Amino acid sequence: MNDAMAATRLCTLAELKPKTALRVELDEIDIAVVKVGNEIFAIEDVCSHAEIPLSEGEIDGCTIECELHGSRFDLRTGKPTGPPATQPVATFDTSVIDGVVYAQLEKK
Repeated sequence: MNDAMAATRLCTLAELKPKTALRVELDEIDIAVVKVGNEIFAIEDVCSHAEIPLSEGEIDGCTIECELHGSRFDLRTGKPTGPPATQPVATFDTSVIDGVVYAQLEKK
């Protein structure tokens, strides 16, 4: 990791539980962090349909579901995969260094 691409610490790997999103509240944005297999995903923690935290929803493979109306989002791209949401949410590149999860907070 170089200085031009400073990353933000999100959590430790030990804090991530199977099929559960971890809500990380930062000054500028809230992020849902999810571990699927050996991959770590970071997605903006708000449904684009109803502004409900996605971290409170269910995880199914690489998909997270909003608990309010059932909108589903791909954790890899942020794109909706099920209505009623039609707008994507931001995703962030992650890295793991010494058991700590970091994200580049530039929205993809």
